[in-house]
Amino acid sequence: MSDDVGVRLRALRELRNISQRELARLSGVTHSSLSQIEQGRVSPSVSSLKKILDVIPISIGDFFTMDIERADQVFYQYAELPTRYSGDILYRLVGADRPARALSFLIETYPPGADTGREVAAHRGEETGLVLEGEIEVTVGGRTRHLGPMDTWYFDTNIPHRFRNTGRTACRLISCCTPAQPDMHRSEVHEETPPEAELNSD
Repeated sequence: MSDDVGVRLRALRELRNISQRELARLSGVTHSSLSQIEQGRVSPSVSSLKKILDVIPISIGDFFTMDIERADQVFYQYAELPTRYSGDILYRLVGADRPARALSFLIETYPPGADTGREVAAHRGEETGLVLEGEIEVTVGGRTRHLGPMDTWYFDTNIPHRFRNTGRTACRLISCCTPAQPDMHRSEVHEETPPEAELNSD
């Protein structure tokens, strides 16, 4: 187990072009501990591993399931994109197998009534996107706008923001945010697949 963690961690760190000493400094883990982890001599605690992976950034789940040898993949078929759900909202992440990615690029589907939540999201970085079909209500700070096909947005993500489908048909959009998030952005998401949301996503 410790050998696998060490091999994966070193590969991800090098792909991200972060020195061992820099990763130790940013994560708050000692340089000697990080070195021993990469050499497979010790197994990190879950909390220590999370601190390290948050710097890269990548979620613990993706860290253990990612095919490191495919980290240089260039082209993706829609059907092979990993999916996540937050309530009824479907997220498909492009380049999930690229641990060194500098941005998160998502294809999002909002069925009628879908909402990122009253507790509006905020995180460091920038976001832009484009509505492909349907309509979406976007709130950024104190400003709200209803956007339709080919309408776009661009904002600093440290400003609280919210996405809501107030229409009667599904809305599909693409979004891109920097820096890359360890998991899908906007809200905490999970892998369970609501049958009704899956039907509405196609």
